[in-house]
Amino acid sequence: MRFFLIALLAAAGLYADLVSEVRSNIAQNNFAAGEQSIRAYEKAQGVTPESIFALSWLARGAQAAKRWDDAEHYATATRKLVDQQLKKRKLDAEPALPTALGASIEVMGHTLAGRGQLSEAVALLQRELKTWHETSIRTRIQKNLHLLSLEGKPAPPLAGGPTWAQLKGKPVLLFFWAHWCADCKSMTDSLIRLQQQYGPKGFTIVGPTQHYGYIGGDEVPVARETQFIEEIRRSFYGGLQMAVPLSEENFRAYGSSSSPTVVLVDRGGIVRMYHPGRMSYGELEPLVAKYTN
Repeated sequence: MRFFLIALLAAAGLYADLVSEVRSNIAQNNFAAGEQSIRAYEKAQGVTPESIFALSWLARGAQAAKRWDDAEHYATATRKLVDQQLKKRKLDAEPALPTALGASIEVMGHTLAGRGQLSEAVALLQRELKTWHETSIRTRIQKNLHLLSLEGKPAPPLAGGPTWAQLKGKPVLLFFWAHWCADCKSMTDSLIRLQQQYGPKGFTIVGPTQHYGYIGGDEVPVARETQFIEEIRRSFYGGLQMAVPLSEENFRAYGSSSSPTVVLVDRGGIVRMYHPGRMSYGELEPLVAKYTN
């Protein structure tokens, strides 16, 4: 629901223009122009959650460019402004502020890791996860913690589906999907191909999903969404043999704030690959083969 609300907010005018302008500046590697855009907005509107969100984009852009000093500067500035806002409002009172805070934490973690300070990055994300565990940004922080540290460790428990004790001895691909997710649907043929190829050797697919509170932008009751999820499963994933645990907690525990999220677990229950985002057959097959053969 939060991402849908952000889309609505972005369509409102100044906010959309500001973020679009800042992202355009980042694409041109012109961070100074991005700062100028934010200052001009704040001169007219004041410091708002939307302007802080735009600033967090500068932090993300600098991180992507591996400009670690700039990334730290923008992330720190974002966090300071968020903290000021939190003195007069709750984090999840509107959508832009939590997104900005999540970005600042994400950037600080990856900036530390990018500088070779992995243990410090993991410790920072663990502290932030504890602080914000009961808020909307828990899943995002968990994702970034997993990106830096989950591979090589036991897979977190699964709720509402097969347990790891039941799956022991099988290589498992966790495919976190959403009923609205086009990238998820685009992976269906690859997953069917992998299952046909490696299923006889024990390869198993589990497809966790969750409720989002809406269908096509319209809020719906839980029962209607559950029915719709099953309709989507039959229509797009009917060729797959996979358990479909329906639980928001799985998404939080695995940090699945990006759909799809793909996790490969070996026969001993150890995570061997954690990947937010779509993957092709060519990307997946060598990994599945390695832990199945």
